[in-house]
Amino acid sequence: MTYKVLRDLGNRVVEQYGLVFTLPEALQAIYAKFGIDLPKGNGDGTWRLPVPARFVIDREGIIRAVDADPDYTRRPEPAETVDVLKRLSAPR
Repeated sequence: MTYKVLRDLGNRVVEQYGLVFTLPEALQAIYAKFGIDLPKGNGDGTWRLPVPARFVIDREGIIRAVDADPDYTRRPEPAETVDVLKRLSAPR
């Protein structure tokens, strides 16, 4: 299977989906203590993070599957994504 994966520098796309938030100041300090320079990593000087999400969009631009959860510990299983992609690529 071949498909495109989006890398969203500056969180511009997730912002359009309403899936970005600014890290609270208390967490910014914790990140900094661990040497995590989120503003530098974002490339835009912000402390913003995307909500973990997976969108499967078909060739016509129709969203066929969505998983989004602000709890970063709950992620869709890779096998679920593969199943969605297989269904989309199956002959109709």
